[in-house]
Parts: sequence; C-alpha cells; structure tokens
Amino acid sequence: MHLFDTLLVQPIINVLVVFYHIVSFVHIPYALGFSIILMTIFVRLLLYPLTASQLKISKKMQDLAPHLSNIKEKHKGDLKKQQEATMALYKEHNVNPAAGCLPSLVQIVILLFGLYPALQKIIALNPKETVSVVNHMVYFPSLQLVQPWDTHFLGLALVKTPGQLITTVGPIVLLIPLLTGVLQLIQSKMMMSSQAPAIVKKGKEEDFATTFQKQSLYLLPVMIGFFSYNFSIGLSLYWNTFTIFGIIQQYLIAGLGGLEAWVNAIKKKK
Repeated sequence: MHLFDTLLVQPIINVLVVFYHIVSFVHIPYALGFSIILMTIFVRLLLYPLTASQLKISKKMQDLAPHLSNIKEKHKGDLKKQQEATMALYKEHNVNPAAGCLPSLVQIVILLFGLYPALQKIIALNPKETVSVVNHMVYFPSLQLVQPWDTHFLGLALVKTPGQLITTVGPIVLLIPLLTGVLQLIQSKMMMSSQAPAIVKKGKEEDFATTFQKQSLYLLPVMIGFFSYNFSIGLSLYWNTFTIFGIIQQYLIAGLGGLEAWVNAIKKKK
C-alpha cells in the first residue's frame, strides 16, 4: 500500500489542498467540502479519455446485442459456430470487447487506491493533527496549512455518517443516502441499451446476462444507498459528485440510453 500512497494518495491530497487554498482565497464558506467537489471533478476530467473510450465500446456492444441474440438463436447448440459468427460480427463492426477492460481497470485502481483512501485519510484527521499531517504530505511550502480546516459542509460534519447524524439532525439527513441511490439508479439505467429487448419466445428462459442486468438495475442502487447510510458525509459528497459527472458524461457520449424510455413515459403522462 505504501506504493499506492506515494503514486496516488499523496498527489490527490496535493490537488485537494490546491483547491482548498483557491476556495479559501475567494472566501467561499465550507472550503473543504467544495474542495472535495472540485477535486473529484478534476480527477473525473483526467479520466475522461479513458471513460469515453469505455462508454463508446459499451455503446457499440449494446448496438450489437440484437445481432448477438440472433446468432445464438441461429446456431443454437453449436458453440463453435456461435463463437465464429460472433467474432465475424465484431470484425465487421470493428469492435474489440476486450479493449474496454484496460480503461476500466485503470479507473478502478485510481478510485479504490487513490481517491477513496485519500479522502478517508483527510476527513478522519482531528484538528490537532491536521496541520502537521497535511503539511508533511504537500510537495511545496506554499501549499502548507497555517491552521486546521473546517471539517463541516452546509452545517454537517464531513466525518460523520447519516446514521450518526440522524439523532441530532433528524430524518432529513436520510435524503443523502436516498439521493445517492437515485443518482446510481439513473446512471445504471442510462448505461443500458435504449433499444427494445429482443423478443423471447414463450416458455423460454432469459439468458443469465439479461436476467442479471435487470436485477442489478435496482439491486445495485439500493445497496449503494444502504451503504451510504454508513458513509461519512465527505465520502458521500465525493461519490455523488462523481456519479453526477458520470451521468453528464454518459449523456454527452451515448445519450440517455435506457433512461430514454422512462423520460418518454413521463412526457406522455404530462
């Protein structure tokens, strides 16, 4: 882990401190909270080329989904011919499914071993050790802190969880995990294909991938919303910012995706 601290955690903390000084300089309140938001957006922008590549490959795969279903139906029971026809389809449309693995892996490493531990380290500091710990990690003397930063955002302690705050703040704090779950649901739905699913004959079970996709659409947001009840406010701030940016990026590259059906349904009701 020491290698990840040097290569990922420390640079991210330096970026956070830079934004903290900028926000403090213009006298914006809750400087640390807004610095977390800006730092998250900055990292998202750095990862934009990787994410864009992954989303484009994912969209191509979604567009080919009906053709893949036809191949399975046409060569049912003949795995070799299915593989040959699938590879020919990929070659025809210039698609390499494996090409999306590397961007995903790089992003996961940065998020799990860089952003997440960096924020964990920062928001867990008590005022007495903040200055010494942060100043030990910054690269330049001009970035050093002269006093501890305020660890509150909009009146909420960044180190506290909604579960810890519910007794003092009240049920309104539950809006945080609810928002986290809703944002994740929107992003998950957008990542699904906008095309109508292939028609399944009666008595025929859906394939595992289709069933898993339908279940995970709702299960994953519920799980993340549940977990965020025990996330610190600082981590929820980072996570929700990251998800909102992801939704915007998804829309710019691949459109509304599966969310289009929901949007159209809402428009019809109006």
